[in-house]
Formats: sequence, C-alpha cells, structure tokens
Amino acid sequence: MFRPISRRDLIKKLQLLGFIGPYSGGNHQFMRKGNFKIFIPNPHKKDIGKILLSRITKELGISMNDFLDLK
Repeated sequence: MFRPISRRDLIKKLQLLGFIGPYSGGNHQFMRKGNFKIFIPNPHKKDIGKILLSRITKELGISMNDFLDLK
C-alpha cells in the first residue's frame, strides 16, 4: 500500500539502489548512478506524494511497491 515518504527517506532508498549524492545543480539537487542522473525534489515541509513518487519510480524502472519496500 502506498504511503507518502519524506525527502530524507527518498534519498536513503536511492542510495540503497546505488545512487550517490545528492549534488547541487540548477534549481534541483540530483543523484547519480554511473551516467544516470535523477533529480530529486527540493526540501519542503510536506512528504513526497503519490504522483511525484510515481514519476520517480517510473524513471528508475522500478515499481512503487518495490521502491517503498527497500530497507
């Protein structure tokens, strides 16, 4: 079942997938895995919702459930 996640948890899960960073660049920070770069949301007070998380997981090529299950 979907649950919103914090930006901090998003970064931790990306690191579990082998991404390094985040790095500053332009308007958004990004993380890198080899030549692949993924932009991450700016820090804000709200959790990352379903729509944005869905876009991120699609870009990663992983299901949202598998992504959320990473520990």
